[in-house]
Amino acid sequence: MLLLSALLLGIGLAACGQSDEEKAKSDVCDARADIQKNVKELQGLTLGTATVDKVRSNVDAIKSDLSKIADAQGKLSDSQRKQIEQANETFKSKVQALAGDVGKSVSIQDAVTRLKSDFADLAATYQQSFARFDCG
Repeated sequence: MLLLSALLLGIGLAACGQSDEEKAKSDVCDARADIQKNVKELQGLTLGTATVDKVRSNVDAIKSDLSKIADAQGKLSDSQRKQIEQANETFKSKVQALAGDVGKSVSIQDAVTRLKSDFADLAATYQQSFARFDCG
């Protein structure tokens, strides 16, 4: 009797959980929100607040989020998966370009100018890709 009760309770709890698709969408939306936060932090950096470590930290966090999105996208519906795959690839190329620019400049002013441009590009790419994904 106890075994039967435990089995029924387990089935009941499983029915209340998220489906794989819902969990994947939640994971994508969480990662998307973190990407947005990191992009805003990068955009807010100034000559006085920007350090190579800070930029790398934000870029590494974005890369981690992109990886989480890639892991989750296979469990999304077909239309959502296609949208996220395209957004992920587009955004990933911008992040890689940004990561390549970090630490390359000869002067501080050149670095700030280049990175500000990269950050603006990253924000625009975010708006054109991930911001369109419906997390509501």
